[in-house]
Amino acid sequence: MRYRLDVVAPTVLDAVRYAGGWVYDRAMAGWDVTVLIANPGDVRPLHILGAETLDLDSVLNAWEDRPHPQTVAVAADLFDRDPRVLTHVRNALDQHAAEVTVWGERLPAELDSSVDSVEHRLSAAARAFKAKALSAADQTGAAVGHTETFRSGVMASVAADLIPAS
Repeated sequence: MRYRLDVVAPTVLDAVRYAGGWVYDRAMAGWDVTVLIANPGDVRPLHILGAETLDLDSVLNAWEDRPHPQTVAVAADLFDRDPRVLTHVRNALDQHAAEVTVWGERLPAELDSSVDSVEHRLSAAARAFKAKALSAADQTGAAVGHTETFRSGVMASVAADLIPAS
């Protein structure tokens, strides 16, 4: 069985900017990584990172028919844009069905107590591929840090790549 990571993002650039290194590292570790995009455009930057892409709306409409991932990463601003995203995240946290990771500032108050600050330390290859993906997304020269920071409702994590942020 291969582990699955679904990343839910408003745009390709948002997914690359905030979770691109983590996407790459998990894909290279053998995970099936799919980025569900609300506003798809040129998905080439995500393919550079080793991710598959799907349209978010079509996935949400067929949620029960799709295999559920062990980890879901979500852009917090999608909670306001599509209530189905918040419903699925809330259910995953309540049922301990998946590790839920969120990036962004506008976290709903009801989720705030369910998540803690964590970070992923990017491998050297992840930093290089993230830089290439950012460049492909017309963000040439964008800085790529050594870590990506998230808020995570960690059940028994299936991977040790997220560590508490100091």
